[in-house]
Amino acid sequence: MTTDKGILIRNIYYMLSYCFEHLQQGSFEGIGAEDFSDAYDLFAEILFRGISQQLKQGLHKHYTDASMPLPTLRGRIDINKTIGLKSKNRQLIHCDYDTLTPNNLFNQLLKTALKVLLSQTSVDPTRKSALHKLMAFFRDIDDVRVDNINWSKLRYDRTSKNYQMLHYICYFILEGKLMTTEQGKYQMRTFSDEHMNLLFEHFVLKYYIRHHPELSPRAKQISWNIVRSISNTDHLPIMQTDIFLTMGNRTLIIDTKYYSKTLIRHYNKHLLHSANVNQIYTYVTNQDANHQGNVDGMILYAKTQEDITPGGNITLRDGNVIMFKTLDLNQRFEDIKSQLEDLLRYPTIGTTAAAYDFVS
Repeated sequence: MTTDKGILIRNIYYMLSYCFEHLQQGSFEGIGAEDFSDAYDLFAEILFRGISQQLKQGLHKHYTDASMPLPTLRGRIDINKTIGLKSKNRQLIHCDYDTLTPNNLFNQLLKTALKVLLSQTSVDPTRKSALHKLMAFFRDIDDVRVDNINWSKLRYDRTSKNYQMLHYICYFILEGKLMTTEQGKYQMRTFSDEHMNLLFEHFVLKYYIRHHPELSPRAKQISWNIVRSISNTDHLPIMQTDIFLTMGNRTLIIDTKYYSKTLIRHYNKHLLHSANVNQIYTYVTNQDANHQGNVDGMILYAKTQEDITPGGNITLRDGNVIMFKTLDLNQRFEDIKSQLEDLLRYPTIGTTAAAYDFVS
């Protein structure tokens, strides 16, 4: 089975299907059983099926402002411009009006992502042929400059919710794109750690939301354990957890990480990234403001193709446990689910320290 950065391609699909339940329904059935050359070949298939389904429902349309001379009244009359037309013996009315059009960012993202995929040699020729047919429906849709996209401003409602998954795929495609200025052709970067970290984080959270709602899984902000009345908080960073679980009288904070190299080599030692350890330590100690020892932390790494991977735990003086775990994504998906279940059976007070040093 084909892998991309040490992850089975079909597992990328399964991870996406946890993030978007829409991928488990209707026209997407059977994707997990297919073989793909790389992640972008998989994305081509998902976009083909998703866009084909959207076309049956109709492309999303937005109202946009328009202003032009017309033979009949539409919207509001621009008096000054209309007088100017009359002075030139043009029997037209200059109108300002709203028009409903599919030429908006929602569909521009789809078209631009399709064009990028069509230029990739790794996409199966049969899939390319299918994508070419879709392009006919986007003739009146503009391309969009990737460096001008403000992804955070995209908002979805009841009528456009299906676009959310499609745009997520577009994000992976377009943010990993380079455009050669000399020849004007698209080339893809490798599937980056930033892309995989985003998917990995969302997948683990969604897994626990679906299978363990009793743990109230969420991405929670932690408050600083400070005296605010006499503290300057203007420059304090926000402590935003990836995954926050409530397990009986204990709390488990999970911080997910995806790196091509999970450990740093320092002389003859393999060390954890100091920023990761400091971050989870800060989360745990600030959440456990009363020093009860009932808040634990875990750095969950995605296993790469390295020979040495993190594993172990340390116990703080208050009794808090900080764990370093690795999730192997290069195996059957049922085994991945078993690993995620095993993470909930973690040791608490009294465990021995892990054989990893903090990086100074």
